[in-house]
Amino acid sequence: MDLSLKDFLDKKVLEFNQPDFIPNDPISIPHQFSKQEDIEIMGFFASILAWGQRKTIINKCKELIERMDHAPHDFILHHQDQDLKSLLGFKHRTFNDTDLLYFIAFFKQHYTRFSSLEDAFLQGSQLGEPFQVEAALNHFKSYFFSLPDFPLRTRKHVSSPAQKSSCKRLNMFLRWMVRKDNAGVDFGIWKNIDAKDLICPCDVHVERVAKKFGLMQSDKVNWKSAVELTENLRSLDPLDPVKYDFALFGLGVVGEL
Repeated sequence: MDLSLKDFLDKKVLEFNQPDFIPNDPISIPHQFSKQEDIEIMGFFASILAWGQRKTIINKCKELIERMDHAPHDFILHHQDQDLKSLLGFKHRTFNDTDLLYFIAFFKQHYTRFSSLEDAFLQGSQLGEPFQVEAALNHFKSYFFSLPDFPLRTRKHVSSPAQKSSCKRLNMFLRWMVRKDNAGVDFGIWKNIDAKDLICPCDVHVERVAKKFGLMQSDKVNWKSAVELTENLRSLDPLDPVKYDFALFGLGVVGEL
């Protein structure tokens, strides 16, 4: 373990893992809600739509909240067919209203059976077996697209390790839901998944900084390199390796290196 690197990154975690991080980040979207189901739903949308400029991502998510009458869970469970017209025309990058309508259908099916979206990620684990993110994400994609006649085009918006994807957006969503500390940025509302088992989200900022510190050697960002990075971060903090996402991402954004 490089103690000087650990000390430096620990300080940067404290610097960036602060409430003032929230307003300019997509995590600000689920922070608009207090009801757990609303936090989960809009956290999921905010993470899936998280590509491009953060300001645009946040604005698009706010538009989506408005289209769902500022009550996502209630809208999903109780909408009538005519209510879905309010979603038509929604678009962010390659995500469009066809994708959105399927997401709504999936959420309605899931929340009719379960009280939390956490259950969708736990289904990939055998009873009594330790939670494994890789198995959970692979199963989650199968479960997400288990409704009949899902649009083929929508599959590209939910990644999985089986595709060799780094699953940046889903790993970010899991970090939001699972990690809990006193800073108040991440929610920590899921109790059956442990922070020590999470995989670090790998975006361009994290990748660039991680490579400078020798925490990632792989040329390509894929599932294998995300696991490699996380294993190196576990040597710095085995109980909460993905807290360093704040340090790596923050250093990349502010260009401090």
